[in-house]
Amino acid sequence: MRVPLSWLREYVDLPATETGRDVQAKLISVGLEVETVEQLGDGLKGPLVVGKVLTIEELEGFKKPIRFCTVDVGQANGTGEPQEIVCGARNFAVGDKVVVVLPGAVLPGDFAIAARKTYGKTSHGMICSGDELGMGDDGSHGIIVLPPEHEVGTDAIELLQLVDEVLDIAVTPDRGYALSIRGVARETATAYGLPLRDPALLDVPQPNAFGYPVQVADPMGCDRFTARTVTGLDPDARSPLWLTRRLQKAGMRPISLAVDITNYVMLELGQPLHAYDRSRVQGPIGVRRATQGEKLTTLDGAKRTLDAEDLVITDDRGPIGLAGVMGGANTEIDDTENTTTEVVVEAAHFDALSISRTARRHKLASEASKRFERGVDPQAASAAAQRTVDLLVLLAGGTADAGVTEVIAPSAPHTITIPADHPDKVAGVEYGRETVVRRLQEVGCDVYGQDELIVTVPSWRPDLTDPNDLAEEVIRLEGYENLPSTLPKPPAGRGLTDRQRLHRRIGRALAGAGYVEAPNYPFIGEHVFDQFGLTADDPNRKVVKLVNPLSDEEPALRTTLLPGLLGALRRNDGRGSHDLALFETGLVFHPREELKIAVRLPVDRRPTDEEITSLTEALPVQPRHAAVVLAGAREQAGWWGKGRPSDWADAVEAARVLAREAGTELVVRGGQYGPWHPGRCAELAVVVEGVEQVIGYAGELHPGVLKTLGLPARTSAMELDLDVLELASSGVPKGPKISTFPVATQDVALVVDVAVPHAGVEAALREGAGELLESIRLFDVYENAAQLGEGKKSLAYALRFRAADRTLTVDEASAARDAAVSLAAELTGAVLRG
Repeated sequence: MRVPLSWLREYVDLPATETGRDVQAKLISVGLEVETVEQLGDGLKGPLVVGKVLTIEELEGFKKPIRFCTVDVGQANGTGEPQEIVCGARNFAVGDKVVVVLPGAVLPGDFAIAARKTYGKTSHGMICSGDELGMGDDGSHGIIVLPPEHEVGTDAIELLQLVDEVLDIAVTPDRGYALSIRGVARETATAYGLPLRDPALLDVPQPNAFGYPVQVADPMGCDRFTARTVTGLDPDARSPLWLTRRLQKAGMRPISLAVDITNYVMLELGQPLHAYDRSRVQGPIGVRRATQGEKLTTLDGAKRTLDAEDLVITDDRGPIGLAGVMGGANTEIDDTENTTTEVVVEAAHFDALSISRTARRHKLASEASKRFERGVDPQAASAAAQRTVDLLVLLAGGTADAGVTEVIAPSAPHTITIPADHPDKVAGVEYGRETVVRRLQEVGCDVYGQDELIVTVPSWRPDLTDPNDLAEEVIRLEGYENLPSTLPKPPAGRGLTDRQRLHRRIGRALAGAGYVEAPNYPFIGEHVFDQFGLTADDPNRKVVKLVNPLSDEEPALRTTLLPGLLGALRRNDGRGSHDLALFETGLVFHPREELKIAVRLPVDRRPTDEEITSLTEALPVQPRHAAVVLAGAREQAGWWGKGRPSDWADAVEAARVLAREAGTELVVRGGQYGPWHPGRCAELAVVVEGVEQVIGYAGELHPGVLKTLGLPARTSAMELDLDVLELASSGVPKGPKISTFPVATQDVALVVDVAVPHAGVEAALREGAGELLESIRLFDVYENAAQLGEGKKSLAYALRFRAADRTLTVDEASAARDAAVSLAAELTGAVLRG
């Protein structure tokens, strides 16, 4: 919300010395996010005056049309003689009033004006456009042509209100009232302790039976609808300068007088309005839910197919507008042919949730929907309609029709019961009853009671729903900066949990292995499961859906980390980084079989164990996963030798790194799942309390998945469940005991069937070698049908033997090796090669 300081001063008598920066600091202190203060006209220096075009001479022989003009600027040039100016614009004529900047002036951007020779003529100044004066978009994209009533020589800086300060406020979703000058003025008055001149305090006539007929079929979607009619409008009337300038400063483009007035009142009071050309409305105005598949062409020219949940404005022909979002093209006020002489003004209050869903469904965010979905003051509708009627009568010469239509659904004001000391308990500060009552009254609440306060919430604050909201109002107005800083006092001896230590070790280990952490948002679209090739009954397809997602394309919480990581890999690869190794550790979310409603935890005391347990049981199951993705080179080539591309083995090794950090043995065997290549996928498992559990998969991704997702060829990935890995963990890994005795190395090459996995052979060798075996490493895999036989392969292992108390003899090492080979032969059918 852009708030011109000059407009704000109309409703709050700020000290003349207060600057925009001062107001910014005050508003920030009461909780509004004032991001910037724009200095309009900064560096602007006159003379800048109103001039009248006397003559225009067309200069020929140039690539673009050039005009040599004489302009009457009165005595502003010191001589009273016509000012000679060269100009390339075409949207003005002889007799028009224009804005002229004379030599010696400085325009925004430190653009100094001086007499200069151009196109064979000397130009003594410049005829200005809105862009050159920093006025913003007025829709004309040309020279400013002023109304004829302005006198020649008048100071245009003051006339056009070029010097001002504009506060740019980032309005949070709970403070919709701040999307209006009225709301910001109320906060400013409270911050300065000054009275507020409420622009909504207008004399409004009582509703009667003579107003334009309105029929509201859905009182839940529209609980208030005010309609007023103005006739006899001058179709040639134009918005005055003060109106267009305020719209421009607030970031809106002037369009036509009637539309500008509705936008002006919306900015002023926060109530969105709509003006219909009465001659184009057929029959009563209605409010109802759309029929599935109905069509409507909105003001932006788009033809939209309506949903049954959309709230629409109708006449006898059908929908004429999306309620609270955008009007229809068939009843708009024509700003090109200037034929509108009668308008019907709509000021209604619509359900915030309905408007928000409609705007998102049609991807049609508007100034009106932005306000309705954050909460609009329903009591301001009548005042906004009256303000609009008054301006139409004043500026367009219209006549207000005596008929006043108001359709109102009965409702009671919202009241909250709150202990007088509740804000004290929340903040840890003794405010006292008097301060609490005073601050709530400043917000606009009616407060009754002593120890137990009964608070009636003002209509413009729908965000105040419970005692904690009221406590927040007291605290923010008293100043967050005045809250004491109290450090917590944890009991001695408590630090990170074993789970936290494991997660930190895992992050450091993956970073040390060359991976870069790439955290992602936890949202996904369900189409990704089809892209991954998951079966219809796959547990990962059962997702937790958000009621109010940030994006309709990603409405669910993730059940796997891979979509986000692969998206990050694709973006980086597309931007020129082809050698990538990324990792992420984070929560995934699975719905519980039994749905429970979460309890609201108290803030004035520590929740009980039962309350915390109840809350936890209502949340989705949230295990922590770790995942990596790789593409491109794993080892770079250089003067030291050849490089190496990443492959499935690197993904498996990443899983082994995590297992080592957890101090557990990882079972790796061939597997097949979802997005992985069926012949290059490893299933990862651990043993928990004697039971083997699969915790994830690693390997190369399927070529079809790579093509669908637009990923580099041979991309590999790994994902596993850290929570189950932790259950299998033996605790913090202990440093190995280093023997002072030498190692004895024995190499063996075993011939096995091609279908026998290396993991099975290694496990048999490890078990058969006994306690003397220190380590085992596979260093060669060889396949040759001519030498080994059809369907055979050779696995070569290096076995390291060492004793803790003596030097092993050759016979002891050989005996251990033979025992290992013997058990491998028994369990896997291995034959010693050679």
